[in-house]
Amino acid sequence: MSKNLFLSITNFVRTLERLFLSHGGHPPALALAGFQHEHGSTSSNNRTQQEFSLKELIGNGMLWAVPKHRRSVEKRLNRKFGYPEYVWKPLKVKQNIRSCQTCGHDHEMGVLCPFCYNKVLKETEDMQAKIQEKLGLDPIDKEVIVLYEGEKADQTAENLEGKRIVEMKKPRPMWFTKNLLQKSTQQLSESKEVKPSDLA
Repeated sequence: MSKNLFLSITNFVRTLERLFLSHGGHPPALALAGFQHEHGSTSSNNRTQQEFSLKELIGNGMLWAVPKHRRSVEKRLNRKFGYPEYVWKPLKVKQNIRSCQTCGHDHEMGVLCPFCYNKVLKETEDMQAKIQEKLGLDPIDKEVIVLYEGEKADQTAENLEGKRIVEMKKPRPMWFTKNLLQKSTQQLSESKEVKPSDLA
């Protein structure tokens, strides 16, 4: 492909030389169009043609993208596999894989189980969609309670007073305990007594 490109450029340059530099330079000041004028001798003609040659102007201006220096074997291997002390590209055996105690799926240590997290994420999205369907665009000026199927009868009137109730038409999942709905923040105690625990 490069050979064909070089031949095409060479033919193009020769065509330009033949069209614009056929008379060996610029014509005289007083010249008629359509007539070939001869001025100067043959030697001066050739000298002028050489001065205005595009090949002489371009010269070795075509730079090909070729490497000037050979890449060493060490650099080639480092580009292929990386540096062991910095970045190692080949696959490594992971030693921090643990099994989830709830579902049994494998996950990395220090990371939540993806399978359990997806279950919680899907349940949260269902709850958000149900709240959006129930409340709509009304401002949330009261506390919202989400109750599953059969849980409304267990609640007392005092617990439901002044609160907005959103009912899910399905039973509560086994992993979704009611303790998750309790508030985790408590008021600070003023007493400085520390009660002992686990004395049995």
